[in-house]
Amino acid sequence: MRKVILIVFVIFLASGCKKSIEKMKENAVISAMTDGQWVITSFVKNGAVITSDFSGYKFQYYKNKTVDAIKNGTVEKTGTWDGDAGTMTISANFLNTVLPLSLVNGSWHIDNNSWTFVVASQNSGTETRIMRLEKL
Repeated sequence: MRKVILIVFVIFLASGCKKSIEKMKENAVISAMTDGQWVITSFVKNGAVITSDFSGYKFQYYKNKTVDAIKNGTVEKTGTWDGDAGTMTISANFLNTVLPLSLVNGSWHIDNNSWTFVVASQNSGTETRIMRLEKL
């Protein structure tokens, strides 16, 4: 009987640890994204460099999963964002927006990252996009 209780306790403890680890990963993503503003320092669409289209834009991510697209000091649009450390993805959604901001929409695979930059790629239909964000 003691063995059964011990096994149940270990399984319960292990599942709780896994949830704690996942929560810590999620908190790390949120902390990294919401600490400071970000700029797009490279944006390539189907091999064409269009980084200059994002000139003047800064992005401020918030813990409530909203994001402001700030152009030349003024909030141009507020959208939503999400990040998943487990799948190495980040997503953004700015409703009813036009180019170039609409190019940021969707789910992105994080190819490389640190506390100060993110390189992400996206396949959208026939388009391939690669974006680099850097923290100011």
